[in-house]
Amino acid sequence: MAETPIIEVRNVSRQFVAVQALVDVNLSINQGEIHALVGENGAGKSTLGKIISGIERPDAGTLWVRGAARNYTHPIDALRDGITTITQEIALMNQQTIIDNVLLGREKQQFGILKRSEMRHEFDRIVQDSGFDLNPDAIVGGLHLADKKKVEVLRAIARDSELIIMDEPTAMLADDETQIFLEIVRDLNQRGHTIIYISHFLEEVLNLADTVTIMRNGRIVRTAATSEETTDSLVEAMLGQTLSEMYPPRVLPPPDAHNALEVRGLRSNVFDGLNLQVRSGEIVGLAGLVGSGRSRLVRTIFGAEEIRGGEILVHGAPLAIRNTTDAIRAGIFMLPESRKEQGLSLKQVIRSNLTLPHLRSVNWGAGIINYPDETRRIRNLLAELNVQPPLPQLQVNRLSGGNQQRVLFGKWLFERPGVFLVDEPTRGVDIGAKQAVYHLIAELAAEGVAILLVSSEMDEILGLCHRVYVMRLGQIVAEFGAETDSPISRRGIMTAAFGTIQDSVAQD
Repeated sequence: MAETPIIEVRNVSRQFVAVQALVDVNLSINQGEIHALVGENGAGKSTLGKIISGIERPDAGTLWVRGAARNYTHPIDALRDGITTITQEIALMNQQTIIDNVLLGREKQQFGILKRSEMRHEFDRIVQDSGFDLNPDAIVGGLHLADKKKVEVLRAIARDSELIIMDEPTAMLADDETQIFLEIVRDLNQRGHTIIYISHFLEEVLNLADTVTIMRNGRIVRTAATSEETTDSLVEAMLGQTLSEMYPPRVLPPPDAHNALEVRGLRSNVFDGLNLQVRSGEIVGLAGLVGSGRSRLVRTIFGAEEIRGGEILVHGAPLAIRNTTDAIRAGIFMLPESRKEQGLSLKQVIRSNLTLPHLRSVNWGAGIINYPDETRRIRNLLAELNVQPPLPQLQVNRLSGGNQQRVLFGKWLFERPGVFLVDEPTRGVDIGAKQAVYHLIAELAAEGVAILLVSSEMDEILGLCHRVYVMRLGQIVAEFGAETDSPISRRGIMTAAFGTIQDSVAQD
């Protein structure tokens, strides 16, 4: 490590209106390390990253780069010092080629005419430095997310970035794409790049980073080597409580609770004769590997995918579900896996997002909205879900990830569901927001709502569910729970998911 840190933040504070985002923060980033920042949404980690990259300016304190004080007014100032940012959201020109995106702002030209041969030579040099194998003429819009992340990394390399700030870079990636990207980060670091890595995924941080800084309420709690930390120690520092305290007490539904949802012999282009039941007040998990059919199953029950046979019954009554409207009218609501692509209209205000599926319930008639009733119900819901700030006319894309997820829940709790299909409810939110989601799910079950929960996080399945179905290759291959012959266990679920009985697959 260099004697002089590449980055020093000295007594930095930053306030946004009534929110104190950073309070007297001091931090050093050493040359050549992967330095992670963790904390809840609102802890200040992204604001700190934006100050280092020139996107935001501090109200007080000083930023030092390689021993020299800096007063950035624009990201291009940081770029001149070799500092760039890769964000959670893909920031590429989808209609342009890879080479055009990588060399954006660094094009070779003469008299306004691009010198394509020189650009190709420069691109080949960058690709050779990175070890990537990408077709320079491929259109970016047709790439997988992992390859789009590679393009962003290549652009950072093209800009001679010595320090790369990565803000939630894997939040939108599938598991296999995440592993590819993490290898990219390790390789970048080995090639001499310093990385500031901001992430909610604590296991990812512990496996990747050299050093971790934990933030809470705009302050730094501590900085330590990741070898000295565990998931439990990080959570306790971030929240002031242990991981085991995150989950609410598990309360079984009444013994006489009836089946709120029953699926009999369900057939589609994925399933062939699938059966399951969820009782009122019960939380039933759907576990399995990516591609096992969990999300396809809840989408089919919700009417978003074609049903080719079998029956779906709600409170004992068979339904003809041809589309999502049929499901909603029957009291089956669904919280989708991706709030950005399937759940919310990010450029619309909170009010519109909450009431869109329920306009009939706030309608005077003849298409006239009962605004006093709508406003009252919206304000009550925002208070119940603790959406911050609770402003109905605020655009959703101005909220943090955790608050966006609360709005997504609110969209489906404006009217209480009888059956709630919940797909990856905590994806892309911080640890504190996860805890709020867990308590909300438990409260809904206590009210008698039947919940079918899809989650790729084993701790969520173990911490929340009364029963668990395990899926593999479009079929339910095992069932676990207190009322079955097989109690819920990590080993049992993973063994069924992989289709093996080898002890090495998973440990309790």
